[in-house]
Amino acid sequence: NMVMDFLLPSPPKSWSADKTSVFHAKITTPVKATIQPAGRHFLAHARRHIHSRTFSEDEKATNEAEAAAKAANGAAQDDSDLGDEPEDPAMLRRDPKDWKDQDQYAVLGLSALRYKATEDQIRRAHRRKVLRHHPDKKAASGGLHDDGFFKCIQKAFETLMDPVKRRQWDSVDPAVSDSVPNAKSKGDFYKLYGPVFLRESRFSNNQPVPQLGNAESSQEEVESFYDFWYKFDSWRTFEWMDKEDGEGHDSRDDKRYFEKKNKAERAKLKKEDNQRLREIVDLALSIDPRIKIFKEQANKQRNAKKREKEEAEKKAAEEAAAAAIAAEAAAKAAEEAEKAAREDGKKNKELLKRAVRKEKKNLKALIKDNNYFLPADQTPGPVEVEKQLELLDALLDGAKGLDQLESVRKTLEDGVKSGNIAEVFKAEVAKRS
Repeated sequence: NMVMDFLLPSPPKSWSADKTSVFHAKITTPVKATIQPAGRHFLAHARRHIHSRTFSEDEKATNEAEAAAKAANGAAQDDSDLGDEPEDPAMLRRDPKDWKDQDQYAVLGLSALRYKATEDQIRRAHRRKVLRHHPDKKAASGGLHDDGFFKCIQKAFETLMDPVKRRQWDSVDPAVSDSVPNAKSKGDFYKLYGPVFLRESRFSNNQPVPQLGNAESSQEEVESFYDFWYKFDSWRTFEWMDKEDGEGHDSRDDKRYFEKKNKAERAKLKKEDNQRLREIVDLALSIDPRIKIFKEQANKQRNAKKREKEEAEKKAAEEAAAAAIAAEAAAKAAEEAEKAAREDGKKNKELLKRAVRKEKKNLKALIKDNNYFLPADQTPGPVEVEKQLELLDALLDGAKGLDQLESVRKTLEDGVKSGNIAEVFKAEVAKRS
C-alpha cells in the first residue's frame, strides 16, 4: 500500500460514479524509446529512496542544506581561527552508532582549541563540516552515498552546543593530558607547573582562578594561590563514562539498578580526581622555590627576634649584675663611711672628753693658783678651801659642754686680771647652778 501525504485533484467532469470505466480518448500506437533517469525530480526521488525519507522529511533536509550553503556563501566570515585540521581517514569511516566514543572536537576540526573553543567557533566549524560532508552534496558530485560521518558531525555538534553534555565530555576528554611533572623533573618550576594549574583551572566553579605566578610574586599572592587550590571547588563530572544506559531498559528495577551503579562509579571517580588534584597541589607546594625563600626569611626573622631577645636578656642580666655590684659597692662604701664616721665620732668624742678634762683641770689649777677665788686679804682655811672647791664642782657641772667650760675659764681669767675674781666667781656659780 502506498501512503501519500498530499490530496488528490478533483475528478474530471466525464467521470461518473455508476460507471466502472470511462473512455476519454484513443490509445496511440506504442513506440519503443530509451529512457534514462535525469533531472531534478529524478534526483529528488533517488535522494528520498536512498535516505528512506518522506516528501516532507526530504524537503526539510534540503532546505537546511541550502540554508547552510547560503550562510556560508553570504557570510564571508574569516575562519582562520579554526585552523585547517586534516581529517583522519579512520575517523571518516567511523560507525555513527559509536558516536559517544568519538573525539567530539576532532570530528568538528577543533582539536587545537578543544575546551577553549567558543560557541561561535563551534557553530562555524559545524557549518564548514556540513558543507564538506553533507550527503546531498556528495550525491550531487557523483560520490558514493555515505552519511555515517555526517551523523557523527551532527552528534558532535549537539554534544558541544549543550552546556551540560559539553561539560560531561570536557571532564573526560582523553585528548587533554592529565600528566604532571614529578618532584625530580628538571626545568623551570613555573614553566613546568604553570600549564598544569592553567589546565586544571577550567574545572573550577569559582572564577577567576589564581594562577601559579612567577618568582616575583609576593608572599601574600603565593599564600592566596595555595589557599584557593586547597579549597578547589570542581564541577568536573563523570556521567560520560557511564558504562550502561538505564534508559535502554524497560524494567524500572533495571533502570534503578544501573543508575545506582553509575552513580556509585561517578562518586568514586570524583573522589579519585579530588585526590589527584590534592596531590598536584601538595607536590607543587613541596618544591616551590618561593616557599623555601619565605621559610628562610621567616627563620631569619625568628632568629633575629631570638637574638634580639637573647641580647636584651643578656644586657638586662649584665645591667642587673652591674647594678648588684654597684649596690654592693655602695653598701660597702656606706658601711665603711659609717664605720669611719663612728670611729671619727668616737675619736672626736674622746678628744672632746680630753678637752673637757683639760678645761676642768685648768679651772681647778686656776682656782688653786688664785687663792681659791677668795679675796686677796683672806687666807683660806681647810673649810673655805673645801667650800670653794665644792662651788667649783657645782660650776663645772652646770657648764654644759666644752664651749661653756672655755667661756667660764675665760671669764674667771678676766676676773683674775681685773682683781675682782671673788665676785666674778660667785656670779658664775650663781649663773651656772
